[in-house]
Amino acid sequence: MLCQRVCQFGQKLVRRRPLETRGGSESHLARCLSTMDLVALGVGSTLGAGVYILAGAVAKDKAGPAIVICFLVAALTSVLSGLCYAEFGARVPCSGSSYLYSYVTVGQLCAFITGWTLILSYVIGSASVARAWSSAIDSMTGNHISRVLQGRFSLHVPNLAQYPDFFSLGLVLLLTGLLVLGASESALVTKIFTGMNLLVLSFIFLSGFIKGDVHHWQLTQQDYELAKSGSNDTYSLGPLGSGGFVPFGFDGVLRGAATCFYAFVGFDCIATAGEEARNPQRSIPLGIVISLFICFLAYFGVSAALTLMVPYYQIHSDSPLPQAFLYVGWAPARYVVAAGTLCALSSSLLGAMFPMPRVIYAMAEDGLLFRCLARVHVRTRTPIIATVVSGTLAAFMALLFELSDLVDLMSIGTLLAYSLVAFSVLVLRYQPDQDLHKNEKTEVEITEVKPEPEASSLASVPETGNSKTLKSLCNPINTIPTRKSGQTVYGCALLLALLLTILCLILAQWPSLLFSGDPLCTTSAGLLLLLIFGITFIIWRQPQNPTPLNFKVPALPVLPLMSIFVNIYLMMQMTPRTWAQFGIWMVIGFAIYFGYGIWHSMEKTSDEQPRASSSQTADKSVPSAEFPYRK
Repeated sequence: MLCQRVCQFGQKLVRRRPLETRGGSESHLARCLSTMDLVALGVGSTLGAGVYILAGAVAKDKAGPAIVICFLVAALTSVLSGLCYAEFGARVPCSGSSYLYSYVTVGQLCAFITGWTLILSYVIGSASVARAWSSAIDSMTGNHISRVLQGRFSLHVPNLAQYPDFFSLGLVLLLTGLLVLGASESALVTKIFTGMNLLVLSFIFLSGFIKGDVHHWQLTQQDYELAKSGSNDTYSLGPLGSGGFVPFGFDGVLRGAATCFYAFVGFDCIATAGEEARNPQRSIPLGIVISLFICFLAYFGVSAALTLMVPYYQIHSDSPLPQAFLYVGWAPARYVVAAGTLCALSSSLLGAMFPMPRVIYAMAEDGLLFRCLARVHVRTRTPIIATVVSGTLAAFMALLFELSDLVDLMSIGTLLAYSLVAFSVLVLRYQPDQDLHKNEKTEVEITEVKPEPEASSLASVPETGNSKTLKSLCNPINTIPTRKSGQTVYGCALLLALLLTILCLILAQWPSLLFSGDPLCTTSAGLLLLLIFGITFIIWRQPQNPTPLNFKVPALPVLPLMSIFVNIYLMMQMTPRTWAQFGIWMVIGFAIYFGYGIWHSMEKTSDEQPRASSSQTADKSVPSAEFPYRK
């Protein structure tokens, strides 16, 4: 009896949601966003103030002029996740982004973890951008605002800010009101700020090529000594390295690319607008790919212009572009850069706040969060309660907390979401659709009617069973997915995720032992790589679902696995303190899930209905509507 109850409880944790829109194909939200709106949303969220600061910090200490290569490597790495999001956007045009994708593929508990971490990421991201906006205005006024607030409302509480930032509070609440008005109004404001930001970045790009000097990509020790002797501020000079275009070597390029990777985080907000896009199957894949391409061009152009205008070791880390224009004698251009920074922060803040209520709305509609959060305003057709609650939470965080120490915590949710989306694409591509699954059941029934084989043939089964099993895995008979092949891919994908996690742990925690030739580490890594390649080959040999989609990830299963590897490796770089903070947030989430969500889930209601009626509601036009292992 106890074992049966445990099994039933475990089945609740892995319940999966069907791919079709619940309650019919009509969305509760307003379908008003075009492809251009989604591109503006993605570019605005991704291309924040970091483009004005990050390039200088990475170029000065890590990569030099090779920062352009860093951004290229980071963009290609981000494209791995972007392509996975694009396929799922074409496959599942609903709100929820990676939360929904993991619900469809992995199960309810994993979906809740994904959605809960996404909420944390968006809240911290919104509050931190609001703080940066406030700091930018404060610096333009000569720090007058901060001095007044610190003098009158000084806080002396550990882990809180030095003073309450009322400017950030008002800004977040103002944009929350804008989001309540409607998605189209929010998209219009985002397009305005994003367009102005791109104009400023184009000006910087052209200025760099007009006032730049190609010699700054070929600097030598002699140039460094001349800069030392001619500067009154020698302590601000960065290291020379070996000079030239790649002064810090290949290792510096990789370290710079790891930092630049986070500059491309934000495009996933496009996937949360699945229920508000006019043609989501087409516009979501296009929006993700185009926004990533525009962001790469912007980062590439700004970093190239900066390193052409100023020698990389003389770049000012805190304000690289204003100081670069001072260096070339274009001092008034500083005001253009300041305007661009404010536009970038504004579009980035809207991009961070827009997906937050959509994820909460999707979870509440599924019953995993309180149902009142799924209420949609009749006139504006926006998730009004989720928008107000999430905006208030972000405003409270911006008011009282110094969020610079929580940025890594924000990254965990994003990287976890990227990994689960790649895993979901890998699994779902190899699953049979509903009609094929029914045909397979008929074939099984016919097979069961056949007479039993003779004893002589049964005796040879133990000797050849293993070889036949391996042969069937590497060379399957069917050219279309079956239930068995789908289960094989699912099991292999889970095993690959475990092996990649162990490999990333070795690479992140004991790299010196591994690259110094330590026998234990080297042997372990070699065996892991051998197993990874072997299991990847088995997945590659399985038949894929031929159902046409508007967009499909190429080079399966390699690209999703590469995305999972990169994301897990970056997660392993997080500090123990960050993981402890993440654990506290998850404890709060599990209290909500096990106290409310698991008992009010919509999948619990559907499981209590007869299986015949539930199968009739499956969307036959969507592949894998009947997913293997679905409880």
